[in-house]
Amino acid sequence: MNVPAPAGIATLVAYIATIPAANLAVTHFGAVPVGFGYAAPAGVYMVGLALVLRDLARESAGRGAVLAAIAVGTLVSYFLSTPALAVASAAAFAVAETMDFVVYEPLRKRGLLVAMLVSNAVGLLADSLLFLKMAFGSFQYLPGQILGKAWMTLAAIAVLALLRRRKHATA
Repeated sequence: MNVPAPAGIATLVAYIATIPAANLAVTHFGAVPVGFGYAAPAGVYMVGLALVLRDLARESAGRGAVLAAIAVGTLVSYFLSTPALAVASAAAFAVAETMDFVVYEPLRKRGLLVAMLVSNAVGLLADSLLFLKMAFGSFQYLPGQILGKAWMTLAAIAVLALLRRRKHATA
């Protein structure tokens, strides 16, 4: 078995840590503004970050490690919330992260940023639809969910693009 490098392990830990952070945010803060007059459950930003970290973990730790992290994240998600929130969170996490993974894999050849953008769009939509329907029985927060997660994806892609540009400029 190949053990990921320290950077890969750190990325996997950060990825898994977004799950309890998202669940705690939803439980303790309720809905938060995400812009343009929309609101979403407070975990929206952590879930958006999770989608990005999943892709980065794939690159730094490998496919098998990410699939294991999705399984661990699903279990962590299930055990850290109220029963209704736990089921909704775990199901949405498992489905959305798996869909993100399935879309990301073939797009890797086209570049990290393209793969992230497209796979995160699929993942954030799946997560939003499943979580809202299962947790709240409503799509009231759907625009806010999509917007909040999109902010995180776009911010992460912008940071990664700047880091890459900086790395190439110093090389």
